[in-house]
Amino acid sequence: MKNEKEILKWLNNELSSKEIEDLKQSEDLQTLEKITHYASQLETPKVDAHAALEAFKARNHSKKKTKVRTLNVNAFYRVAAVLVVMLTSTYFLFFNNITSFETQIAQTKAVTLPDNSEVILNSASKLSFNEKKWADKRALTLEGEAFFKVQKGQTFSVNTTAGVVTVLGTQFNVKERKNYFEVHCYEGLVSVTYNNETIKLPPGKTFRVINGIIENVEDFNAENPSWIQQESSFNKIPLDQVIAELERQYDMKIKVEGVDTSKLFTGTFTHTDKGIALQAVTIPLKLSYRIEGKNIIFYNYGVK
Repeated sequence: MKNEKEILKWLNNELSSKEIEDLKQSEDLQTLEKITHYASQLETPKVDAHAALEAFKARNHSKKKTKVRTLNVNAFYRVAAVLVVMLTSTYFLFFNNITSFETQIAQTKAVTLPDNSEVILNSASKLSFNEKKWADKRALTLEGEAFFKVQKGQTFSVNTTAGVVTVLGTQFNVKERKNYFEVHCYEGLVSVTYNNETIKLPPGKTFRVINGIIENVEDFNAENPSWIQQESSFNKIPLDQVIAELERQYDMKIKVEGVDTSKLFTGTFTHTDKGIALQAVTIPLKLSYRIEGKNIIFYNYGVK
């Protein structure tokens, strides 16, 4: 990007009025305003979670259904096909009662559970549970990240490889990624079990573990996670975790050259514009990037 050093000074309020005007003349004004917004935004927008869920449902319902064509086979194959279907159906009916939902890169999905609890899965995530046992035990397994809006009732458990989250009826977000485990409580009371110890989280509290170390996290006042509104927000998070989230939201591979990926990032990037997202992460950290084929390289200012 052109004029990187001047843009960084602009974000730090180090430019004179004339220098600012010159910068606006040399760069697209709308792009600069977006960079400022995403680089400086520290809090999640307050958007109604129910409305967000309804928006996801409407978007899913609007997708066209895949057309299925019937094959023209002879009577023998028809009988064989019927037997296969019957055997398969019998197996799933009596033996396999696991229901799973999964999202790919840059994809989200809204799910309604048997008790009408609602879940939104973030990108590259998987949720599974035993539907036959659901009435007796509300227990799920999560790989990735999801926001839960749980109906009141018996204990509701979310199991991850890092820890177990237990509630009765509440709204919370669970993120379980490589070397990262985090739980935000938005409503009610959340119980988190980690390394055989249990922590209670009231609204506005966070439990976070990075690289096996429990972090002290400031209270928050957001109503739901920012990724539901197609933004990823971070508060003092190592750059390598931010890069991993960029890769999940944009299906790209990011490499670094001479960059300390343990440095902490605080800010937000959008899920709707790759260029703005990359600039929102690199500029505040005094980094730049270049594109090499299918890879994006992060490097320090002044290094080519």
